[in-house]
Amino acid sequence: MDVVIRPARESDLVRINEIYNVYVVDSPISFDLEPWDLEQRATWWDHYADTGPYRVFVADVAGRVIGAAYSTRYREKAAYQSSVETTVVLDPDYVAVGIGRQLLTTVLDAVKSEGIHRAYAIITIPNEASVGLHEALGYRLVGTLDEVGFKLGRYWTTAILEKHLDD
Repeated sequence: MDVVIRPARESDLVRINEIYNVYVVDSPISFDLEPWDLEQRATWWDHYADTGPYRVFVADVAGRVIGAAYSTRYREKAAYQSSVETTVVLDPDYVAVGIGRQLLTTVLDAVKSEGIHRAYAIITIPNEASVGLHEALGYRLVGTLDEVGFKLGRYWTTAILEKHLDD
């Protein structure tokens, strides 16, 4: 399988949205409760650029987007501007074959070159695959939020993982 990791384009938004919504509807991985529509995704897209700390990359196989990874503001207060939150979403048919690692590595390299100090991942647990991916790339567990979200009829705990980018 020939995978190309590239910056996302606006024309990728439909496919990014389709992939993301799988995790909204069928899993606790996203704490969104309703699928995103394309208007929401377009508004989301407006926060990204080809440079800077907030970036989106996609994995493309034969012209079809099969995953995306991106960096967002960690929190809204100004002092957090040196940190980002990273997210990876993959078409379920392409999980655990190394594409998530390629995508996340690309995002981390991009934001590191923009002077970002720390990257955070918030992972609903249990999710051994995601925790393992992040740990393999140098993230470390720094905390948990016990039963912080309610979805699919139960409470879910999240793990907070941190990666130092300037060491």
